[in-house]
Amino acid sequence: MTQDTLSEAEYDAITDAAAHWCMRVHADDCTEEERRAFKQWHDAHPLHAFEYEAMLEIWDVAEHLPRPASAPVMPAPQPSRSWRQFAVAAGVCALALPLAAYTGWSLGWLPDSYQHFAATDTVRQVTLSDGSQLELNLNTDLTFSNYKDERRVTLKKGEAFFTVSHDTAHPFVVRAGEGRIRVTGTRFNVWMYQDQVRVNLIEGSVLVTSNRSLPGDGLRLGPSMQARYKQGDYMPQISQTYAGDTSLAWRNGKLVLDNLALSEALPLINRYLNNPLELADNSTGAIRVGGIYNIKELNNFANSLPKVLPVYLTRNKEGNPVINPIPQQPPKS
Repeated sequence: MTQDTLSEAEYDAITDAAAHWCMRVHADDCTEEERRAFKQWHDAHPLHAFEYEAMLEIWDVAEHLPRPASAPVMPAPQPSRSWRQFAVAAGVCALALPLAAYTGWSLGWLPDSYQHFAATDTVRQVTLSDGSQLELNLNTDLTFSNYKDERRVTLKKGEAFFTVSHDTAHPFVVRAGEGRIRVTGTRFNVWMYQDQVRVNLIEGSVLVTSNRSLPGDGLRLGPSMQARYKQGDYMPQISQTYAGDTSLAWRNGKLVLDNLALSEALPLINRYLNNPLELADNSTGAIRVGGIYNIKELNNFANSLPKVLPVYLTRNKEGNPVINPIPQQPPKS
């Protein structure tokens, strides 16, 4: 089965299966046998995974749907079914029924368009349905949903450069980690590794918050400013970028390390690696490294380190390389 030869009925069957599995996997009574069957279905075809991701977006949206005060004409739900599961089912139906979909859109519950983009081994340029332009760095995964009251990007991993179409009445929101970046039209970059996020503003202005659950839109950035935050931060850290800032060198296929401590450099490097590098101790993290590297060749970075730094490599129990300092010999008397 290939995506190019699927009939409309086959597409519908995959969408129905994705909705079914989304509800079953999140159900309290989901069995291990069902989870194995879901994984087998999910991995059987790329379109299965894509449709399931779309259903997860609806699942997340359903969490914010208003719960009806009473529903006398509805049968009582079974104990294993939550309101959220019924909301997902309603959302799936809304996507299938034009009138219901319009109602969901007009109330701001459901998007009228959804896009998923990923870049693996090459930088990728994409255009969102609102006309905004994005550049995706290697190993980047994000989704775009267009709601009535906002345009929403969820950066799941990686890094992207945004050129956002201006629309004051329709703000553009990027969710990255625990925080949020809110704009109406501008150019900026968002980098994310694990729970760390860095926002660089090139043009326009953005509002950055490190915790979406907090009230308000966060702190405002102007051009040549940067915001950093990680999980648990009450507020992002704001700083000015200098004229020779190289954080966007990835757009030219490069990673520039400007005499950084290894503790600062590893998050920038590890997001490109199949097996992330680790530090043996804090003293190892203080060793400084520099250079210009091709982002497509960074998997060779670990093997080159002992040639340029006073370190050697070992492996931890997970098989990941660990950087160890070479003990310095005491001076001879």
